[in-house]
This record gives sequence, structure tokens and C-alpha cells, in this order.
Amino acid sequence: MKSVFDERLARHYDELKWLYCELYQDEEAFRYFLDMLKDAWKGRKKPLRDQDARREADPGWYRRRGLLGMMLYVDAFAGTLEGVKEKLGYIRECGVNYLHLMPLLESPEGRSDGGYAVSDFRKVRPDLGTMEDLESLTDACRRKGISVCLDFVMNHTSEDHEWARRARAGEPGYRERYFFYDSWQVPREFEKTVPQVFPTTAPGSFTELTDGTVVMTNFYPYQWDLNYRNPTVFNDMTENLLYLTNRGVDVIRLDAIPYIWKELGTSCRNLPQVHTLSRMLRMVCEIVCPGVLLLGEVVMEPVKVAPYFGTPEKPECHMLYNVTTMATTWHTLATGDVSLLKRQMETLCALPKDFLFLNYLRCHDDIGWGLDYPWLNQNFGIDEVAHKKYLNDYFTGRWPGSGSRGELYNDDPRLGDARLCGTTASLCGVEAADCEGDALRLERAIACDLTLHAWMLSQSGIPVVYSGDEVGRFNDWDYHSDPGKREDSRYIHRGDFQWDMAELRKNPETLQGKLFQGLRRLEAIREGEPCFDAGAETWVEDSGSSYVLAFCRKLGGRELICLFNFSSGFVHVDMKRDGSYRELMYGSSYDGLRDVELWPNGFAWLLRDDFSGEKRAFKKKKHF
Repeated sequence: MKSVFDERLARHYDELKWLYCELYQDEEAFRYFLDMLKDAWKGRKKPLRDQDARREADPGWYRRRGLLGMMLYVDAFAGTLEGVKEKLGYIRECGVNYLHLMPLLESPEGRSDGGYAVSDFRKVRPDLGTMEDLESLTDACRRKGISVCLDFVMNHTSEDHEWARRARAGEPGYRERYFFYDSWQVPREFEKTVPQVFPTTAPGSFTELTDGTVVMTNFYPYQWDLNYRNPTVFNDMTENLLYLTNRGVDVIRLDAIPYIWKELGTSCRNLPQVHTLSRMLRMVCEIVCPGVLLLGEVVMEPVKVAPYFGTPEKPECHMLYNVTTMATTWHTLATGDVSLLKRQMETLCALPKDFLFLNYLRCHDDIGWGLDYPWLNQNFGIDEVAHKKYLNDYFTGRWPGSGSRGELYNDDPRLGDARLCGTTASLCGVEAADCEGDALRLERAIACDLTLHAWMLSQSGIPVVYSGDEVGRFNDWDYHSDPGKREDSRYIHRGDFQWDMAELRKNPETLQGKLFQGLRRLEAIREGEPCFDAGAETWVEDSGSSYVLAFCRKLGGRELICLFNFSSGFVHVDMKRDGSYRELMYGSSYDGLRDVELWPNGFAWLLRDDFSGEKRAFKKKKHF
């Protein structure tokens, strides 16, 4: 009788062998690969196998509207993995059932790139705990219905990784795991076509070592790019991935996946072989651990993002980040004009409903202004460099009238291509208004913060909150005094969680209480309203105002009109609609949407109530 593993393998064997051998022409390596997969399956403990079976029988489990994510740094949030386990009550109070733990694997202090320079894929940073602590946390999360996401850095290792150390020592087989060259001749040819990732802080794509050899380092000099032309690299990295899934990790975030295949004479981005590798990883998960999801980090324009979903017949990543919408949202807040955001959503609404995005406002990283500049220039005469400067001036508070308080990252005055850092509350003006004691500005800044979260929750997919945003965490300016952090402005939004501030979340008179309770109400409404289902029909309508985005959702006989005012003034919207509507957040009722008043930077969720057979009296109220 065939085992469950053998049955799953049989479903994928022909395609898996064809892809593997087409890429590597090495059947011996393929046989090793299959043996490794079976060993990983055998090492999967019963609670994980049981979960695999349940999720395999319910393949849409991660597409339900009740999922809510939170991303956090273990040390900043609770000190250690054990500390996070002790705080699971708070995490569940936030409504979170998807927990993204930021990089926590071993990495060298001072050369860690925030944990993305991994020196050992099977060890946790000692200050955070042990691998046993991680497994204990994932077990506790599973019992509470929380899925755990962990980063898996595929493109490179730390120069301190065992493979790198053995490569430097000249051990046979280890230099072949990286891109080593005896001179700059070939690296110079690569650099003719490969864009620089960090032209200011880490220029170039190669680093010369003390012995005169040159190694590929697309990100930082201490991060050595792995050579996936070598089947041993793919085999061993897949084994490392499965090691983490067997520790109870539910979601693997594939970091920098577009970069993992290198080809001389190309940009070394999004090459066809990348999709071969991601397709094989998807089959690996379906064979060994079908309860595990792959999340692709593809920080690029939509036309380059969508292919990482694969096809319905040959899927790749289960989920991708909605990066462009995030950046466009902040552009819209700064300009007050929804034209570009409307165009962005029209593109997304046209994609297959099987495509699932993670939606967010802020994360651990900076905001890069990768907008559709050709379209902006053609339709509005907007110059890319000048516009980036405007956005950065606005969100750093240098633009007249702006209450935002952010900082620049990788500022290059020559290129005018700086990125932006800051927490949601600080970028929305909550920090400045609170510090200045301006009650009216504070009220409107809080409304702006909630409106952006309402917009995030209105989109199809999984909403993810950045830890601290639920209570309006401000920027951590103290990072400037830390020698290990002050050169990286991203630490401004990576500060320690302020538990004393979080205690104020239960008081509705505090800004923390207004934000926490407002966000929890938004999340509860989303979970309870079928129109927010991932399978709902979505479209964008003309609101009649350049300041207001009208985003619509429909499921069965239920229709929801979501209105978002990105201006700093009151706006009246005529949606030219009859029928009975109920505003879900604040309770207003309308007979027809002929005159809806929106507060400055306010919103309204308007559910058509005709299906209920009830007619409610018209009440004209403000929405914020």
C-alpha cells in the first residue's frame, strides 16, 4: 500500500522530474532530491501531518475574510520567543490569526541586514532563544488558531555561513555554491546590465575579497549570492526550507525571489528559471507539507508581480505582496488625487480572483516610490524626479502644511531617488499633532489613520498590520544614538513595542484607544460582512470627485460601496444611486446615495440594504 507521501509524489512526479532535469541534467542529484523530500516527510510530527490533511481537504482555508495578519520583530515586541508566547493573549485580542515573525535566524551582529544575512538556517539568534523555543511557539500558536510566517532568504547567505567559510578555505565543492571569479573581467560584464540594488549604501554587485578573488554580492558586501545553477544549492536550500516547516512554520516568505537566477547579459531579475524554481518549490510543499503556504516577496510593478502566481494548472506562490498599491496609497494621500490609485485598482480588479495578495500600509522596510511615472507624465505632466522629491518633502514634514514626520532612506541627491521610512501614525500626522497639543489636528490625523486602515481592509486578500500601528506607535527617534542602527533609517519604525502605551488601548478617550478600538471594529465588520469575501466581484466607479475613490464589492445580492476621501477638506459625493444604504462603521442610513458627506481624509462603508426589505429613514451624517 502506497504511503501518503508516495501518493502525493505520484501526482507531481512527471512534471517535477522534467523541470528538475531540464534545469540541471543530473538524475543522480534528482534521486538525492527525492530521498531528501521523503526524509522530510517522515520527520514531520503528527500534529503537523494532521493539519496538512485538514488543509489539503480545504484548499481555500487561507482565502477566508476572517484572516488578519500582524508582522513583528521578536526582540522589539517581547524580547525573546518565549516572551512572544507569553504575549499571545494580546495578539489574539488584536484579532490576529496570522503572525509574521521578522528574521530571527542566526546572523552576525553588525553585518546582519536586519536578519537577512543568515549565517545558519537551522539556528535561532541566541539572544532570541533556540530552535526548540521557536517550535514551542509555533505549537502554542497552532493551538490558538494562529498561523506563523517566517522569512526564508533564498538569494544569499551571510559571508559567515559555513558554506562561505569553507569556500574561502578552498574546500572542493563550496566555491561552486557562489559566484567566484579570479578577476574583475566577468563581474564587469555582469555590471553592464545588472541594476544596483543599493547604489548609495552598497554600490555595485560584486565584492573583492582579501585574497583578490571577486564574489557576487547584489545586496551588501557581506551577503554572498547563491548559485542556483548548482543543483546542490537548490537541494540543500530546499532541505533548509523543509527543516523550518517541520518546526511548525505555516507560511514561508520567499525573500527576494526574483533575484535568485543569474544569467550574464541580463538584468538577473525575473528570469524564466526563477519560475521553474518557484514552481518546483510549490510542488515540494504539496508533496511534503501541503498545509504550508509560499509567500513571494516581489517588490516590482504589477506586470512583473502577477507571473509569480503561476497558472491555475501550474501554480507557484500562494500569495504575493501588494506592493504597488501600498506605495500608490501614500502617493494619493500626499497629492489628494485618486486618479493613479483608481487606475491601479482597475488593473487589480481585472486579475483572476485566484490571485491572493497580502495588503499592508507599513512594514519593516522603507516605502519606495515605484509608481507608474510614464502614465503620470502623460496625463498630468508629472516629472519622476520632481515628484519623488515632493513626496519625500511631504512625508518628512518639509512641505508647507504637512503634518507627516518621516525620514529618508538611501538618499541620493544626484538621482533624487530616496525612499521613505516612518510608522503609519507618524506619516498620518498623529505624532506631530499629539506633540503640539493640537486637538483638532489630532482628531483629523486619527481619522486619516483609520481611513487608510479601512482602505487596506477593503481590498481583497489578507490584511496585515505592522506591530504597534494598532495603537498608533510613533517613530523611534532614539535610533540615532545607537551606533549599530543610526546608519539605517529604517530603524525609525523598528523601535521597541511600547507596552505602557498599549495599556491605554482600553480607554476610548486616548488616541491609543481611538485607534485600537476603531481598528478592531473595522476588522470585526470585515469578518462579518460577506461582501469582503475574496470571491466577491470588485470594481472601481467614478465618484464624481478627484479626491474620492469609490471602490465597490458585490457578492450575491449584497453590494458594498466603499468611499475614501483623500483630501484634507469636506467632500460631498453624488454616486447617482437609488435604494436603501446603511453605513457599517458609524450607522448612518441613506435613501439613495445622492449626497454623501465625507470628513477630511474620511471614509464610508455603504451596504445596500434593499435585500432586507427594510426602508430606513434618511439621516445625513459625517463619516470619518
